[in-house]
Amino acid sequence: MPKSLSKLARPDIVEQLKGLVAGDQIVVDEQQLKEASVDRFKKYQSVHGIFDGPIPAAIVNARSTEDVQKVLTFANDNKINVVARTGRTGTEGGLETAIEDTIVLDGSGINEIFEIDIENMQATVGCGVQLQVLEDELRKQGLTTGHSPQSKPLAQYGGLVSTRSIGQFSTLYGAIEDMVVGLEAVFADGSVTRIKSVPRRSAGPDIRHIVIGNEGALCYITEVTVKIFKYMPGNNEFHGFLVDDMTTGISVIREVVTNGFNPSVVRVYSPEDARQHFADFYDNKVVVVFVAEGPKSIVKATSEEITRVIDQYPHVKVDPKRIENWFDNLNWGQDKIEAEKQVMLAQAELGYTTEVSVDWSRTVELYDNVMGRIRNEYPHAADLTMLGAHSSHSYQTGTNLYFVYDYKINCEPREEIHKYHIPLNAIIVEEALKAHGSIVHHHGIGKYRAPWAAEEHGSAYAILTKLKETFDPNGIMNKGTIFPIEG
Repeated sequence: MPKSLSKLARPDIVEQLKGLVAGDQIVVDEQQLKEASVDRFKKYQSVHGIFDGPIPAAIVNARSTEDVQKVLTFANDNKINVVARTGRTGTEGGLETAIEDTIVLDGSGINEIFEIDIENMQATVGCGVQLQVLEDELRKQGLTTGHSPQSKPLAQYGGLVSTRSIGQFSTLYGAIEDMVVGLEAVFADGSVTRIKSVPRRSAGPDIRHIVIGNEGALCYITEVTVKIFKYMPGNNEFHGFLVDDMTTGISVIREVVTNGFNPSVVRVYSPEDARQHFADFYDNKVVVVFVAEGPKSIVKATSEEITRVIDQYPHVKVDPKRIENWFDNLNWGQDKIEAEKQVMLAQAELGYTTEVSVDWSRTVELYDNVMGRIRNEYPHAADLTMLGAHSSHSYQTGTNLYFVYDYKINCEPREEIHKYHIPLNAIIVEEALKAHGSIVHHHGIGKYRAPWAAEEHGSAYAILTKLKETFDPNGIMNKGTIFPIEG
């Protein structure tokens, strides 16, 4: 277990925190500290009450940028590890406390919507504002964030921006990095940086991207300004098709996207993955899904292009209402998380995902290689109850593959992560690298893909390490995330 670099003992850390923030902002309850030591990468161990990693010294619930400043300055002066969190929807170990006596700094209380600027089409929010809350406010005014990850009911802006989140409508609206126009962040030494909101600039490198995606390893995001868009749901048109194979499905979405059309939803599901979403009609086929969104003229042109392209291939058309109903129930709230816990406990079965990205020319090759290697080489393949994939975010140059794997757990709860989750995740990451793709598309690299960070970036990894040395010279910011712990 990695030791703290601080000379302060746990009671001293807690006592000194009381001099920085109000007493009711500091949590030292044992159960809450245990739960704060993990994220959803270890959901099976967590539901069984197993917390083997270092337990944090305290959770500090920040209510302002000043609170974040004080805690980070104290931690930096005393070499105490800090894990930044907001909505707690992380899935890649980024929220795990890898070092003894860590401070978990929670920004959920920085939850004010500071401004909705309709003329300039942007909104400014604290890091603890829930995406769903801002979306609900905007929709009252005929507007939208355009951002809709499955975690939308729970996710908060600090976490969304720090992990380079993406939403289900990304082909139209872009990912979070396309939406952020300005932000505020606090670095390890307590210095506050504000990047002003402008439409575009050519004043050197885009410094927003030092902050966006840093996963709490460089700084703590406290405030975000994002683009907003007009919301016209009455114009939406839904399209669903069954095709024979993944090659056909990928060819269809590639042609639509590279011809310059941007449906808000562009998806292809392998038969195995389609079964869990479209069991009533998938017919053991590949399912292709589109949603055309926006002004009527754009929706009409987009739908016509979708029809033109799909008509080049053998296919079966799906009732659009079935696609609409499926999409309306796709997001995960606390209710679904609680239901998943009950299944894990009652049936010793669960599912995970690993998402990567790849060029169009290698998409099907990557899919085939991952499926073949897991089925033929993974020693516990017989325990898999489902192995599939889908493409859900596409670009001019390529797409993502979201591998999905469910399995029956034939081992003690503590062993699950090493027998199933970690090796399956590793196979997918390794094959993505072989295909010259990226090891992570939108969940963040966390701690369990960090061992491949240097291979992911190649010679450019030196740029990342220099940022870490410059902005976090004492190594207090989320040790083990992005930058692996040696040994």
